[in-house]
Amino acid sequence: MYICSAILAINPDAKVSCLDETYESLVWYDTPVISKEDVIAKQAELKAAYDALAYSRSRKKEYDLLNQFELISDDSINGTTTHKDAIIAIKNKFPK
Repeated sequence: MYICSAILAINPDAKVSCLDETYESLVWYDTPVISKEDVIAKQAELKAAYDALAYSRSRKKEYDLLNQFELISDDSINGTTTHKDAIIAIKNKFPK
């Protein structure tokens, strides 16, 4: 996770320049300085939260490939479960 994202997650009103992704390059403007340890801990927390939702991002990519309205309509007309089966397959492929 980006260092500025971590800082803003700790203090949304922080005024800081992030010249690169190192703590040492930060320039603080009229804002209490947040310790390097706190920033690193917040980065780890944000990364863990992002990683925990990987399944959701993967599912969305697969869902977007489906023509869901057509599948639902066809299932309604034909009495089939193609749409439901496709959704279950995606959920099984990318479990929580």
